[in-house]
Amino acid sequence: MTKSVGENVRSVCVFCGSRPGARPEFLEAATALGQELARRGLTLVYGGARVGLMGAVADGVLKAGGHVVGVLPRFMREKELAHSNLGELIFVESMHERKALMAERSDAFIAMPGGFGTLDELFEITTWAQLGLHQKPMGLLDVGGYFQPLLAMVRGMVDAGFVPEAQSIPYAVSPEAHSLVERLLQGPTLPRVEKWLRRPEQT
Repeated sequence: MTKSVGENVRSVCVFCGSRPGARPEFLEAATALGQELARRGLTLVYGGARVGLMGAVADGVLKAGGHVVGVLPRFMREKELAHSNLGELIFVESMHERKALMAERSDAFIAMPGGFGTLDELFEITTWAQLGLHQKPMGLLDVGGYFQPLLAMVRGMVDAGFVPEAQSIPYAVSPEAHSLVERLLQGPTLPRVEKWLRRPEQT
């Protein structure tokens, strides 16, 4: 979790929905992101499923000749959700183990539109960054303004005093895969705040 990034990014973890979403642009963006990762020679690390946006981003990479690593809990294999054509498909025992292994295998993170699971993955990796457990860049592929309410909530947490002002924009944000990946290759997106855990009397 302490690996330095920047120009050393070789693999990108994508968090996204296991459903296709209600608008065609979501699937189109997932495919385009997969193609962009493959074009740049970046390995995709993701949740291993063949359905929804997850399947679309993996297919985008594979069709463009790229490498994909999937990490799937065994109970999902029993539901026949596993993607059958990946370069690597790793089965784990729990959702917790899945998230930890995906983080370990990745040098950067992108969240696409998704539901509760996507936000769970995004917030956990963001919290780890805030705690100094990693300095890997994090991005939001903001298709159709999907993440604007979330960014407004982050701004509200800053205004309420729960997040340091310096960390008010913890992610690179773009509606386009090309520009988002380009930013992630430049290095960390969350500024470090060394004193944020200290009590006021300790500062």
